[in-house]
Amino acid sequence: MDDITLRLWDAGDLALLHRANTVEMTTHLNGPESDTEVADRHARYLRCLTSGEAQMFVILRGGHAVGSIGFWKTTWKQEPAFETGWFVLPEAQGHGIAGRALAALLEEIHRHQDARHWLVAFPETANPASNAICRRAGFALVGSSTETFRSADLTINEWVLDLRAPVSS
Repeated sequence: MDDITLRLWDAGDLALLHRANTVEMTTHLNGPESDTEVADRHARYLRCLTSGEAQMFVILRGGHAVGSIGFWKTTWKQEPAFETGWFVLPEAQGHGIAGRALAALLEEIHRHQDARHWLVAFPETANPASNAICRRAGFALVGSSTETFRSADLTINEWVLDLRAPVSS
């Protein structure tokens, strides 16, 4: 099995966001962003790394960028939490990369954990791959809701992982 590693997001990673900003890749996110929105997101990732509000990573497979994953501070059910999200480029999908990247991300979260006890993820209900990744990683499905995302309604599942639970190897 090839190595999956995470590398902190850096200024040279804007092209990866553009590669992921296709109709196919954003089907479960209400469609692509404008070039300006992608550039703004890239700048936000860099600012959040500096401020400590988030840690965004490039997923590397054999040293090549195949996706991104990260976690950021949020509030869930009136409690401090981390939220996570990810993508894997189409040519790298179907090889368990997102699941392995999530396992590596959990190690990062445990290294940087503060008083936050929860990791939450909100994939669209119609996204079987991301929902399966949450289930396999030990998240509990606690509900679903419809939220406004990119100016349109998006029906999401609400997955939660207790960060106080022992980490399985």
